[in-house]
Amino acid sequence: MAAEIVLRADRPERLDRFLARALPEHSRSRLAEWIEQGRVLVEGAPRKPSFRLAEGMEVRLDPLEERPAHDLTPVDRPLDVVYEDDSLLVVNKPRGMATHPAPSLREPSLVNVLLARCASLSGGTAPYRPGIVHRLDKDTTGLLVVAKTDRCHRILADQIADKTAERRYLAWVQGEPPRESLRVEGPIGRDPRNRTRMAVVPTGKPAATHVRVLLRQEGRTLVACRLETGRTHQIRVHLASLGCPVLGDAVYGGRSAGLPLQLHAGFLGLRHPEGGWMEWLCPPPADFLCCESVKPDWLTE
Repeated sequence: MAAEIVLRADRPERLDRFLARALPEHSRSRLAEWIEQGRVLVEGAPRKPSFRLAEGMEVRLDPLEERPAHDLTPVDRPLDVVYEDDSLLVVNKPRGMATHPAPSLREPSLVNVLLARCASLSGGTAPYRPGIVHRLDKDTTGLLVVAKTDRCHRILADQIADKTAERRYLAWVQGEPPRESLRVEGPIGRDPRNRTRMAVVPTGKPAATHVRVLLRQEGRTLVACRLETGRTHQIRVHLASLGCPVLGDAVYGGRSAGLPLQLHAGFLGLRHPEGGWMEWLCPPPADFLCCESVKPDWLTE
C-alpha cells in the first residue's frame, strides 16, 4: 500500500481546490469523498471542503485506508433496553451514539450494537439501517423503537407516517417561547448557506411541531415538544426559528457553555403490531439540566 501523502499549502486557498490542484490524478468527487470520510487532515484535524488553508499549512491524506461506506460490524456493548418481545424492542439511546452507520462515523452506532444483540432485525429502508423505524440525532437521548421483523417495520412506519404514533421530547431552550402553547409550522430542507445544516426554507418538506411550556427559569425555558412530522433536526430547527434554540446546540445557535444538547425523547406511544396501544416513559440523563426535578410524566399531559 502507498504511504500517507503529506502536502504543504503554497498559498491561501480552499481545501478542496488545493487538493484538486495538487492531486490531479484523482477526481474531484473522489477527493470530496475522502474529505467527507475524514481521511484528509489539516494540521491534524479533519476539515470541511470549504476550509480556507493558509500558506504553509500541513495537509495529510490517506487515500488507501479503505473503510466500508457503512460499517455493519456487530459490536458487543451494553444497551439500555426498556422493552423487548419477538416483534420489537424499545431502547433508551445514550448521548453520543449515532442511530445508524455513516461514512464519516468512526465509533459504533446503535445499529452495530443491535446486530450483536439481536438474532434478527427488519430489513429497514436501507441495508445500513436494519431495524431502524425512526432515528434520533447522535447527541439526542431517549426512546427509540426498533423492529425485529419486516411486518412489524411496515406497521410501525405506517403509524409514524399516519401520525398515530406519539413521540414527545423534553428540551431546555434559550429564552422564552412567545406563548404557553403553540404549533410551529415551517417546511424544512437543507440550509442553502450551509449544506451541513437544516433550515426552514420554502422548498423544504412540510413539518409541524407542537410546543408547550413546562417550566420557566431565568433566561431559559423547559418545553415539551410533540412531533407531527419527522424531518431531520426538526425540533432543533423549529425552536431555533422561534428565537429559542435548544441549549447546548452549537449548530443552531444555542448557548453551550460546556452543556451537552438538552434534548431528550422522553415519551413514546404506539400500537403494537400484535396487540393494543403501548406507552413508555424515560427520565432524562444525569447531564440534563435540573434532571432530578424534571418529571417525564409531564409529557403525558
